[in-house]
Parts: sequence; structure tokens; C-alpha cells
Amino acid sequence: MASTLFVSNIRLKDHWSEQRLFVRRTIMASVLVTALMIFVVVRLTELQVLNYQHFTDLSQGNRIRIEPVPPTRGLIYDRNGILLAENLPAYQLEMTPEQVPDIEGTLARLEALGFIREQDEERIRSTLASQSLFKGVPLRFRLTEEEVARFAVRRPLFPGVDIRASLTRHYPYGPTAVHAIGYVGSISKEDQARLDPAAYAGTSHVGKIGLERTYEDALHGAAGVRQVLVNVQGRALSTLSGDAPRPGRNLILSLDLDMQLAAEAALEGRRGAIVAIDPRNGEVRVFASMPGYDPNAFGEGLSVQEFQDLQSDPDQPLFDRAMRGHYPPGSTIKPVIALAGLSYEVVDPERTIFCGGFYRLPDHTHRYRDWKREGHGRMNLHDAIVQSCDVYFYELALALDIDRMHDFAVQFGAGSPTGIDIMGEKPGVMPSRDWKRRAFSRREDQVWFPGETLITGIGQGFTLMTPLQVAHVTATLAARGQRFEPSLVSAIEDPLSGERIERQPRELEPVRGVDPAQWERVLGAMRDVVHGPRGTARAIASSEYEIAGKTGTAQVFTVPQEESYDAEEVEERLRDHALFIAFAPFEQPEIAIAVLVENGGSGSKTAAPVARQVLDSYFGSE
Repeated sequence: MASTLFVSNIRLKDHWSEQRLFVRRTIMASVLVTALMIFVVVRLTELQVLNYQHFTDLSQGNRIRIEPVPPTRGLIYDRNGILLAENLPAYQLEMTPEQVPDIEGTLARLEALGFIREQDEERIRSTLASQSLFKGVPLRFRLTEEEVARFAVRRPLFPGVDIRASLTRHYPYGPTAVHAIGYVGSISKEDQARLDPAAYAGTSHVGKIGLERTYEDALHGAAGVRQVLVNVQGRALSTLSGDAPRPGRNLILSLDLDMQLAAEAALEGRRGAIVAIDPRNGEVRVFASMPGYDPNAFGEGLSVQEFQDLQSDPDQPLFDRAMRGHYPPGSTIKPVIALAGLSYEVVDPERTIFCGGFYRLPDHTHRYRDWKREGHGRMNLHDAIVQSCDVYFYELALALDIDRMHDFAVQFGAGSPTGIDIMGEKPGVMPSRDWKRRAFSRREDQVWFPGETLITGIGQGFTLMTPLQVAHVTATLAARGQRFEPSLVSAIEDPLSGERIERQPRELEPVRGVDPAQWERVLGAMRDVVHGPRGTARAIASSEYEIAGKTGTAQVFTVPQEESYDAEEVEERLRDHALFIAFAPFEQPEIAIAVLVENGGSGSKTAAPVARQVLDSYFGSE
């Protein structure tokens, strides 16, 4: 019985069941291994075959960095080869945002150590917001060698911030001719919208105004690229290869630096403008607007407060008076009105009228006063120009009528843009009946009044011109009606080959309807303004060369009939503007000049001596 119980408790081994279980597990393992192998093969194929080039580039990027190489900006010279804008080597502090873990903290530490200024942070943040994260953003320009050394020992504390050697724009003569040359400044959001990103890769500055802006395409050049070997921290170790940038082209200006310096020295401490043009081809020799400002400060980076101080300066140093200032031309327009009278045959040049110090329209009591309170006496056309008799020109203007004055004066370029090769020129106003209808279309006083004709004849009223336009009219007088478009750039030079593209003078439509005898009569009177015994500018007569000129005074505000104008009692900025135009030598003019001195009072006492200093510089006189 015991034996039977023992045998019944023994379980026999099931080989078939174990075999089936083993086979199932083997199959499952094989399927899993096969799936994993397939996944690995697919992934390897994707990485090494399908995306080979992509990952090759990424792997190369771990040790090779592609960097843009900005081109060298073209230089600017005066007509005699004197350098007016150059590029100097300098160190700048630069941040690459994607490499900086804490931008705000980094800026705070840089400020604490004196590497950036608090007032610069707003500009820096604005630039950071407008740039790609992988592009370097300049934080500070033109570091001193001491600052470079101080940062070098602290560089490990500032990941993503480094010092780079670069070329920065420098103007050796500072404010001289700044309104013509302009300046470069940091690229803004507005600049980015109009610039080609590829062409400006690696470039931090762009021309903002003046010739720097107008000729930006020529001055900038073309960017290059280079492959740089870097370590794991991204620090450059060596340059492997690349394409060299193409440098910008140089500008050769028509400006004469000696004359420009003489002009600005003559206007020192005053507000005004001087423009001198060669009447033979339209080349601008002097383009001065005073006061000026130092363009180098813009290249270094002005703080918001510094820029606001310039903008709020009552003398408006940023304002280009030469090309954008609107002023009544005053009596400087009288030679043009005299030629109009002769051309339309409404005046007998030998006939005299009596100037008693004022003029009245028929059946009117209002007195249109002459600048000489007691009057000039009997005046013919020659005397009226020489002594600048307003009464004579009141009567001549009335005989001409406003529309004929307008039609004749616009032939000289009065009131119109000259077309000079620089951005920002403003047109003036040479009024007419049609102009008034358009200008005052929403007002009731669209009717043209005879009194408005009178004051237009002496360059007052609605008549407005820029000093550049006045100089252009003067050059047209000097050339006896021949006109050229004014220009500041006389040639563009390739710095690599030295090849120059010379600018050819662009001739404009000449003045028509004036015969040689009429030209000689009016221009002869302009000569006697300076060299005649009763000329208003006889004090500046030169024994070395003959000058033809015309003085002018432009009212800033209207003096009531019952009051007299006393410059000593009037606040300085309300005094009359002083003007003077001239050309020389008289027989074969080489230079024409227009001078405006804001609130300078008398054209003969203030503006004419300024012109003489500039002319002496041109002719080499003492």
C-alpha cells in the first residue's frame, strides 16, 4: 500500500510542452532581434545615405565655422586728393546672443565693469531684437587698448561676448562738410528692411545721410566668406579658406577742402550756409551749413540723450541749411527780375523813376517801403541794381505781372530742385497765380493781389529758395544763361584697378529770350555793385580780380506801417537774414557763390565779407 502511494505522487517530465515553449520564445526573440536590426539598418541608412550631406555639414560645423567677411568701405576724397572719410582699425565688443545664457545679467556685469554705458543699453536691446540670434551684435565700438586688456582677463566670465578687430569709419576733419558727406551709423530695423541681408552679412554700419547714404551701393562693396577652425568653446584658432570681399569704390568729390575750411571759418559762431559752384560745369566747390556736428560720434554710437541734445539744440546743427533751408532770396533775385523786364520789353533801361523811400499802388494808401528810408532819388535800371532800390523793382514787378516773373525765373531754376546728386533736397517756391490756387485750395484768399506782385519783385512774400538754389541761379547768371546740374561727386574710383569713371557735366535747358546786350547790361550792373563808387558791396572790392555781386536782405517778420525796424532793439533770432551772391572773375567766371547768414542783418555788412573770404581762398589772395 505504501508503495502504491509513493508511485502516484511522482510527476513525469513533459518534453513536448517544454519544446513548444522554447520554440515560441525563440521565435519571439528572433522577431524582436530582427525588428531591432531592421530599425538600426533603416536608421543607419537614413543617417548615412539619405541625410549624409546634412549631417556632414553639422559635423563639420563642430570644428569649422563659416563667417561672413565684411568689405572695406570705399574712401572719400576732395578734388585735390585730400582724404575726407577713411577706415581705421579698431576693437569692438561684440555679443552673439545664442551663445549667451543670460543676456540681461551679462549686460549688467559689463556695465558694472565699465565696458558699456547705461545709456547705451536701450540701443543695444533694440539692436539685439532686430538681429538674428547667431549674428554678432556690437555692444561698444572703438575700445582702447587698456579696455581690450581688461576684458581679455575676464573673458571666461562672459560666454558669447568677445572682442573683434574691425575697421571703423573715421572723418579726419570732423564737422567739416558734414552735411554734404554725411555719416555712417548702426544698421536699424528700417535699414534691414531695405538692405540685402547677404550683401550686408557681417556689416554693422550703413550710410545714413549725405553722400554716405546716396552712394551707399558704390561705397559698400560686396561681402566675402571664410572658413574658420574653432575649438569646442567656439574660439577661432585659424582661417582655412574663403572668398575675399570686394572693397567699396572710392568717391572723388568736387569739393575743395581749402575753400570749405575758409567758408566754415568765415561763418564760425553764426548760423548760415554757403554754396559755391563752378558755372562752367556745375561742380560744387563749397557746401557749408553752420553750425555742424562731429560725424565720428555717430559711428561710435550716440546715446539717446546725446542725440536728443543735438535735436533740441536751438541752433539746429543737424539741419542742412544749404539744401533744406527755405529763405526769401531778398534782393539777390533782382538781377533775374531786371533780365525779365528787358526780355519782355516792359522796361526802358535808361528811363528813370523817382524813389522817395516808398511806393504806393494807384488808389491805395498802403506804403511799400524801400530799405533806404529817405529814398534813392532818380534811378534807372543800372542804378537800381547797383544801389538795390526797392521802389524801382516794385514798379518793374507790377509792369511784368506775377505770372511772367514766375515763367522767366523758373528758367534759372528758381523755386525748383536743382537735381544735385545727394538725397534730401527740398524744392523752393516761385509763386504764381496757379501756385496760389493750389497752395490755398481750402482757403478763401486764393485771389492774387497786386501787393503780392510787388514784394515778389524784391524776393519777399511767398518766394522761398534754398541757398543751393540761389547758388545755382547765380551760376546761371555767371554763365549767361547756360545751366548745369550741380554735383558733388566728380569721379568714382575702383580701389583695386585704379580705374576712374569720370562724371560728365549734365547740361540743363538754358535761359532763353535774353540777348547778349541785355546780359551785359545786367551783369555789368552786378559788377558795379562791388566795384562801382555807390555799389552796396563796394567794401569787398578786390584789386586782384573783378567780382560781380548782389546784396540782399530778407525779412524774418513784417514790420507794421507805423513802426520802424531797429535791429538793435529786435531779438537776435528775429533780425533780418543777410544774403550775398557773386561770381568771379567777371569776364570769364570760374566760381559762383551764394552766402546766407541767418539773422545777420545787412547783406553788405555781413554776408558780402564772408563771400570775399571764400573767393580769396579760391584765387589764393591774402
